[in-house]
Amino acid sequence: MGGVSTGGRDPGLQPERTRLAWRRTTLSSTVAAVLAVKTALHAGTSAGFVVCALCCALWLGFLWVAHHRIRALTTSPRPAALAPRHATAAVLCAVAMAVCAAVLVV
Repeated sequence: MGGVSTGGRDPGLQPERTRLAWRRTTLSSTVAAVLAVKTALHAGTSAGFVVCALCCALWLGFLWVAHHRIRALTTSPRPAALAPRHATAAVLCAVAMAVCAAVLVV
């Protein structure tokens, strides 16, 4: 009837696009962490080093979540949904990294 498929869902390229989005976001957080290190080294203050260390720890946390999600997307033809705790961790790391960047700039 009318071109509507009654078979199973065809994910198409969605997992590939999602994997690429995770990689893009990881790359942008890496750039933010590198700029935080550069800013902290240029400023030379102890508060700058603390914020820089926090930014690097947040980057590692985000990298861990992204790595697990990318692995799940590549190992299964139909990956499971992202766990709420992993989604929360990714959002918190991204927001906290943005706050750290704002602190370093100001």
